[in-house]
Amino acid sequence: MTRYAGVGIIVLALMLTACGGVGLPDSYQQAEEMPHIYPDYVGVTIPVNIAPLTFKMDGKAEEMVARMSFGNTEIICGGEDVRPEEKEWKRITAEAKGHDIQVEVYAKQNGQWTRYQPFSITVSPDSIDPYISYRLISPSYVTYEELTINQRCLENYNEKVIYDNMLCSTPTEGQCINCHNYQQYNPDRMQFHARQNMGGTVINYDGKLSKINMSNDSILSAGVYPTWHPWLKLIVYSTNKTSQTFHTRDLNKIEVFDAGSDLIAFDVDKCEVTNIENDPDEMEVFPFWAPDGKTLFYCSAHFEYKDTVDKGVETIRRAKEIKYNIYKKSFDPQTFQFGPRQLVFNADSLDKSATLPRISPDGRWLLFILGQYGCFHIWHRDADLWMIDLLNSEARRADELNSPQTESYHSWSSNSRWVVFSSRRDDGGFTRPFFAHIDAEGKGSKPFELPQPYPDCNRQSMKCFNIPEFMKGPVTISPQTFADVLKTEGIPVKYVDRLKK
Repeated sequence: MTRYAGVGIIVLALMLTACGGVGLPDSYQQAEEMPHIYPDYVGVTIPVNIAPLTFKMDGKAEEMVARMSFGNTEIICGGEDVRPEEKEWKRITAEAKGHDIQVEVYAKQNGQWTRYQPFSITVSPDSIDPYISYRLISPSYVTYEELTINQRCLENYNEKVIYDNMLCSTPTEGQCINCHNYQQYNPDRMQFHARQNMGGTVINYDGKLSKINMSNDSILSAGVYPTWHPWLKLIVYSTNKTSQTFHTRDLNKIEVFDAGSDLIAFDVDKCEVTNIENDPDEMEVFPFWAPDGKTLFYCSAHFEYKDTVDKGVETIRRAKEIKYNIYKKSFDPQTFQFGPRQLVFNADSLDKSATLPRISPDGRWLLFILGQYGCFHIWHRDADLWMIDLLNSEARRADELNSPQTESYHSWSSNSRWVVFSSRRDDGGFTRPFFAHIDAEGKGSKPFELPQPYPDCNRQSMKCFNIPEFMKGPVTISPQTFADVLKTEGIPVKYVDRLKK
């Protein structure tokens, strides 16, 4: 219920208008609280080059108006929602760079206008990479039809499909696509996987496209979770025997788990693959290169099979026993040799499980996910973001970024000042991209949702946004060109043993 500090009529001296001649109301009631808007942009920090923030009242309102101001510049717009024009938005964010934009919101309910307490939006001078890409998938447990990998310009609302799995699907044979990844944010050096029909790993390296058949008797599976070396034509993958099942008495209704996982390295030029780690009692997953190219981080869980039943059945029965720690291995770029593993974060000692270590490009911060157990935390409501300062190894829960719902896959911007991550905080069912500024002390700002041309775009969409990755520009290869490559025979990999432990 809205509380009022007073009622009065105010004659406005300043009547600069925008958004089709919308003006501020002549009279209104003054509320004591700030407005409840969706998306929640109250008090957020945004990059100077972000697309206009659109929002609406998160509740019943006949009409609304917002005034955004900095110095002598202001935007006044409204109607059913607030949608600043791109030209006006770019002007005010450029002028407010390093400062705050003040926002006043007025809403009309039951024929009466209410003015809410103003709030600020901080415009950081730190820009953000101009593009992200993500997979769009329906929140279904058993199907993977109509998957796309999309790219979105963060400086405006332009969105395009990178690849559509329907281009290689048939009425009887479907195709799953996932795990798009880039070398140093370069859209001309990327890879993604296709599963089932016409499956293979697609690699684009400076315009040279190839489809790789990475299945080999000497490795556990084809490559799954990738990480490009910062400059070498080398990709490290985890290989995974992944399954899913359902809980009957747990809020986390679905469980995705590995019955086995190893680490492999793939030489892009030579089409050679080798094992890095393949201990049968260790489950290694989620590799990630440090920016110096001399250290590989990853997660591993110690798990010894005890029963004589099928490994998948035993993993289901003992799923909550599986706890992943974070490790690292040294790497010599000259000899391609890895050193022994070293413990980075002992999640098991906390009776927790750590996944998805991601190091900021400046080498200072390690962001990861911590949950109760397992490796597929996107389905775990308790999953939270944690931060490690690599200068002193101090770890903390990043409370300023977390919500009561799931936080999962995350990615750093190329300047180490922004993170994007998947969160179910809106409704508990759909993952959507949220952004936050990270300051020099590793402290995050209040996360804000991906801006859209209309405020309700995200929550009216029936798709989940998975694996958001920053990019320095757009992928220019057409979806049909990717499909044409996938329709060819994959180049088989050769197994070698030149990468020593």
